[in-house]
Amino acid sequence: MLIHPWDAAHDEGEWRGWLARHDFGQLAVNGLPGEPPWVQPLHFRYEEEPGPYGRVIAHLARPNPLWRALEAQPTVLLSVVDDYVFAPGPWTAPEGTPPAHGTPTSYYAAVQLRCTARVIDDPAEKAALLNRQVAHFQPDGATALAVPGEAPFGRLLAGIRVLDLDVTEVRAKFKYAGNKPSEVRDRIADRLAERAGPGDLAARAHQLRRRAAD
Repeated sequence: MLIHPWDAAHDEGEWRGWLARHDFGQLAVNGLPGEPPWVQPLHFRYEEEPGPYGRVIAHLARPNPLWRALEAQPTVLLSVVDDYVFAPGPWTAPEGTPPAHGTPTSYYAAVQLRCTARVIDDPAEKAALLNRQVAHFQPDGATALAVPGEAPFGRLLAGIRVLDLDVTEVRAKFKYAGNKPSEVRDRIADRLAERAGPGDLAARAHQLRRRAAD
């Protein structure tokens, strides 16, 4: 992922705060020799500790075909992208030029976590991590805990494997017209507010927030 200086996260707090609100991504796993990579969509729980970049907890079904590749090469990449919009060319045209000369582009937030994966099969550890992941999505505790050998989920634990991902590197990008002159950025913010389609207001909020921090 190319990250221009004006698109880079201002600090760790920016990407950590964004990631705390985004918990669905795509896990990229190196393929076996001669095979393409595996890309697996999944929900996950991100935790800021341990280590400098934290950890990710997720789980997948045991029949998933990516396990052999993952065990052969445990270095993986978790990619999370959201708050994306398409900006028509006239929105980005420099002042004093024809609107048709503006460059169409995309605006988005993206965080990529390089991780070392550990596959958990021990029933007790697997249940504990699975319960932590579920608690992230259901803090009200509306679903029973998974306990090895006990109903209702104990017998189902054998059908999944848990991933404990140690995050070793983070790349974060917030592409929101940070390289444009003020008048163009004003125009883009106005057009996003007017269109108010899917993602537009979130993208506009990012643009205004980052502009105020510049």
